[in-house]
Amino acid sequence: MKGKKQHSVNHLGKGPFLILGAALLVACFFVITLAGNTCHETLDLPERVKGYDAQAFDVTIEQDAETARLTAKTVSRGKLRLTFRSVSRGRAYYTVTGPENYAHTDSIHVHRLGIITVNGYFGRTRGGFIVPLAVVIWLAAVLAALIRSFRIGVRTEFYQHRNVRNLGWIFYFAVLLLVQLPYLFAGGALTATLERMLNSATSFAAVAFPFAFVLSLLVAASNARLMKREGMNWRNMLGILMGLAFCLATVLPLLLQEILQRSPAVNLHNEKGAARFVLMAVTNAVLIAVSYIECIFLGTVALSVRAAHRIPPFDRDYILILGCQIRKDGTLTNLLKGRADRALEFARMQKEASGKDIVFVPSGGRGADEVISEAEAVRKYLLEQGVPDDRILAEGRSRNTYENMKNSAQLIRERGGGKIAFSTTNYHVFRSGITAAQQGIEAEGIGSRTRSYFWINAFVREFIAAVYSERKKHLHVILTLIGIMLAMVAVLYFTIII
Repeated sequence: MKGKKQHSVNHLGKGPFLILGAALLVACFFVITLAGNTCHETLDLPERVKGYDAQAFDVTIEQDAETARLTAKTVSRGKLRLTFRSVSRGRAYYTVTGPENYAHTDSIHVHRLGIITVNGYFGRTRGGFIVPLAVVIWLAAVLAALIRSFRIGVRTEFYQHRNVRNLGWIFYFAVLLLVQLPYLFAGGALTATLERMLNSATSFAAVAFPFAFVLSLLVAASNARLMKREGMNWRNMLGILMGLAFCLATVLPLLLQEILQRSPAVNLHNEKGAARFVLMAVTNAVLIAVSYIECIFLGTVALSVRAAHRIPPFDRDYILILGCQIRKDGTLTNLLKGRADRALEFARMQKEASGKDIVFVPSGGRGADEVISEAEAVRKYLLEQGVPDDRILAEGRSRNTYENMKNSAQLIRERGGGKIAFSTTNYHVFRSGITAAQQGIEAEGIGSRTRSYFWINAFVREFIAAVYSERKKHLHVILTLIGIMLAMVAVLYFTIII
């Protein structure tokens, strides 16, 4: 057996994306600065006034000192096009009046560098097309790097938590990118781009909700069968509880928003009021956390299913059989028998494919309510199946998966080492592989089947255990996302009150 892998996935880190982001910001600044001293504002005219020409519409600018000047006014294809040029720094309001009681009012801001924006401090401006384009370029670059890192990771070091995180991020950034793409050439305002990015969490939650709801129903049905056969306890209800948590966490913020909008106690209709932005921040904080956890769940399930169907190369010297509960008479439970049978099946496949025999390493200590160790119980079963005693290396001290891997690897090292496979239940393969990799043990897993009513809940338990083991990293990511979101909300609020 080799020691810890010397190679690792080549991570780009944050540097290149920070540099790309800075370069795109500089590009946005120069494009908007060069083009922004004029602004073209296009208004869609209602049907009742589409037949009138430009002379039928009057434009007045309300300003203390001359801030902006109207330089052109045309009507074409039912749209009124106005062109404003900046004069001096300040704020003004323009009003369009026309036949059939038509009226339209909006704000104009002229910035220090002569950039003119309409409809907010960071509103629509000439050259504004560069903003959504820059966002799409940056998101696409990050997504491409994540896909590359994920593909390298699963090829070189499959059993790693970072592969789950990368796959979860791929789902998350794909949604962000899809939300922005329809507006790629819409041009316009920074605020509009920020609002779309804020809405991406809501969009993801809205798309994921039907799947989460259906999943909850399927898990509930599976858990009902599980509890009927194995008793009602909180472990057997984890699937139901997680499904309900996803659904409630998605629905409650939106429901709260709907209730508060109708409540006379809170004025959410005041555009300059803080209440609307506080609610926006709270709603998005919850939905961002839920969306992120859902992405990690999807990544965990995808990789766990893939791990369960992987077949190790047919060059293994040893195959570990990870222990679990045995019966009171010392015989194997169906779960443990499935793991032993899967190891026997792999040994036969390897013998047929390469002619190479394999040494079985049953692993597992004796529990307080067990008459013999789990390893000894599996050893007896293997002997009954015709495996020679000299091809069985029992490890009977382990109490959990971590010790299964550690103690078995120590026994193998004492015998000169070799290439390792391990057999466990399908839902447990991925996390077991991670446990081995964390100890520097190179091992490939193979999964045995289990009853349909059991494995759904078991996958949920594996997901919860995996998230808990990486809880600090996940919490750091969630808090970072919420911090970025709060900065976006602050910018939006600033553009309203200024």
